[in-house]
Amino acid sequence: MEKDKFLYRQAGDGDIAQMAEIRAGDWGTEPYWQERIRQYLAGDLHPREALPPRVSFVGVEGDRIVGLIAGHLTRRFGCDGELEWISVRPECRRRGVAAELFGLLRKWFLEHEARRICVDVEPSNLTARRFYGRHDARDLKPHWMVWKDIGQTIEIKLEIE
Repeated sequence: MEKDKFLYRQAGDGDIAQMAEIRAGDWGTEPYWQERIRQYLAGDLHPREALPPRVSFVGVEGDRIVGLIAGHLTRRFGCDGELEWISVRPECRRRGVAAELFGLLRKWFLEHEARRICVDVEPSNLTARRFYGRHDARDLKPHWMVWKDIGQTIEIKLEIE
């Protein structure tokens, strides 16, 4: 099988509707996520102890967004950065999209001298916990995982057979 070809870039305002559609597939409604993503990207939504700047990246296939990731600098739990959201369309999962998006956010954190990174993840979300664990995150609290030094994470790419 030929490996999938996705393009990756920083998200913009024109991407919000598709980003909201993807997030709503995991939880909530599209109108809720459209407003939340718009506010987050504009810097009007402030997660606890969040600092500027913040960023979001998308994976694209043609004119369709297949996945997204967002993060910002923070001081929460003594971290330097926080992974805010990561979502991939169900039909595009297990094709390397999440790993590529994570790599872009990891690079962004390092460019901003953010090494200790945290992420809020439900204890019951075993898929997310396994993904973060494969990228060297460890448990911090029941709902939180942490990369003690994201610069030391192993970059993992999904191999397509």
